[in-house]
Amino acid sequence: MPYSSVFKDKLFAAQTIIVTGGGSGIGRCNAHELAALGAQVILIGRKPEKLDATQAEIIEDGGKADTRVCDIREEAGVVDTIRSIVETHGQIHGLVNNAGGQFPGPLSSISQKGFETVVRTNLTGGFLMAREVYKQSMSKHGGAIVNIIADMWGGMPGMGHSGAARAGMENLTKTAAVEWASSGTRVNAIAPGWIASSGLDNYDISMKPLISQLAESVPQKRLGTEAEVSAAICFLLSEGACFINGTTIRVDGAASLGNRVWPLAKARNTPEFNGFHRSVTPKVLQKD
Repeated sequence: MPYSSVFKDKLFAAQTIIVTGGGSGIGRCNAHELAALGAQVILIGRKPEKLDATQAEIIEDGGKADTRVCDIREEAGVVDTIRSIVETHGQIHGLVNNAGGQFPGPLSSISQKGFETVVRTNLTGGFLMAREVYKQSMSKHGGAIVNIIADMWGGMPGMGHSGAARAGMENLTKTAAVEWASSGTRVNAIAPGWIASSGLDNYDISMKPLISQLAESVPQKRLGTEAEVSAAICFLLSEGACFINGTTIRVDGAASLGNRVWPLAKARNTPEFNGFHRSVTPKVLQKD
């Protein structure tokens, strides 16, 4: 069965769209949806086996996908990778800055190296990708960039390095939106909340009890799906969002709102959308 997108067929036909971190999780889902809507998707990541697996899935489903192995934290590699994509595919119409990663720990236990590694992954890498896509293509032709950040408005206790980086990425989004608007380039962000994605399986097994209770902190009393995040990304990349620039859409079931004083009632009538035909429940959320 094909991807069941809420958007019209061929929405991104004849468009080249880059998805970093496209080999797994939200990036993999989004790459599938973009390809199902006609895009030539370019998957970027550090692990070729993940990229190759997602590319094979997309091609098997009738879509178009190419891959580039690149560490987005390394400037020279990013410059060369974008040059290669432009030489092969021409104009870059969209960039989904999805790649990221972090590890749990209180600020007092995070080393300088650990802090800087997370910032380079979640902020510096996204900056380098956006800058090069803009300089080598979008400054001439326009386009749309969507940065994936996180729910960090109340701080991120236990992940302060990631919170700092994501907050920086939101501010960078606003700055780029202003500086690059005259070229026809839009820059927006998506802030996912707790999403049932493969990324949850990257945390230590000691985190499983906490992860299993995450839905209780969401007013809608459930986790989001990868497809719900992907739908928001596709909207911001589409022509329907042509006058939306420099904003952040929260895909979190209102989890970033309210306070501890207001009790969360038992939820009713909370449907979910999951159009991703190849979605897999994270192991940490599977019933024993």
